[in-house]
Amino acid sequence: MSFVVRFVPPTPISEQKYDEIIQRLNAAGAGSPKGRIFHVAFGPKDALRVSDIWESRADFENFGATLMPILQDLGVDPGAPDWIEVHNIIQ
Repeated sequence: MSFVVRFVPPTPISEQKYDEIIQRLNAAGAGSPKGRIFHVAFGPKDALRVSDIWESRADFENFGATLMPILQDLGVDPGAPDWIEVHNIIQ
């Protein structure tokens, strides 16, 4: 079952900080992780939000093992994600 994972960080994430996170994920070999169907970062340049669609919670949790240390190193608190079950995906 697929899920939308939506993050609204308690402290805003700037475009620059987001780009650094993506660079570090790519360097760690996790830029396109197994199970992630779609990723989008959106909103004002000084307060981005992130939503992903994942094939399963397990896939996201495996990715989290790489993501969380990067976020901690950069001082980013992603907050608690919203998990929303996907009813349908149209591509």
